[in-house]
Amino acid sequence: MISAGDFRNGVTFEMDGNVYAIIEFQHVKPGKGAAFVRTKIRNVISGSVTEKTFNPNDKYPTAFIERKDMQYLYNDGDLYHFMDNETYEQTPINADVLGDNFKFVKENMECKVLSYKGNVFGVEPPNFVVLEVTETEPGVKGDTATNVTKPATLETGAEVKVPIFINQGDLIRIDTRTGEYMERA
Repeated sequence: MISAGDFRNGVTFEMDGNVYAIIEFQHVKPGKGAAFVRTKIRNVISGSVTEKTFNPNDKYPTAFIERKDMQYLYNDGDLYHFMDNETYEQTPINADVLGDNFKFVKENMECKVLSYKGNVFGVEPPNFVVLEVTETEPGVKGDTATNVTKPATLETGAEVKVPIFINQGDLIRIDTRTGEYMERA
């Protein structure tokens, strides 16, 4: 059990049959009246974010989310197959569980598979990946204006904005959390 007064960013707990993670929290002690905890919480299964206030004495059961390192092997239609690195057991995961940032993952990459009580509800790709640019317009020599970007298609099929000097065949580093170009690799 965890009390609302002990809430911190990243803490997971059960409430009303759902599992929530704390995104932001703030302990508020008004000059008049009782203290309370103002939070922004995310339902870890559906992904919806809500704001809620709690009495600091409210208690909720702690939810243990299992994060397991698994290797992405291949996809077969709507099923994506992952292999446990310790037991070599393969787990098929439905496409609707994967987030938008999964478009930066290529075969044989390590990902964190998130599950609660054996039910997989999400896949976290690595924070940074190095991918090859397969298609982009050639950069024009002398066109060096600051912050000029152009669209580029990566080897996974994802499209990102890259600086004008990036050419086809270049390896670039992508931040999968934001989907933004970081640097040449």
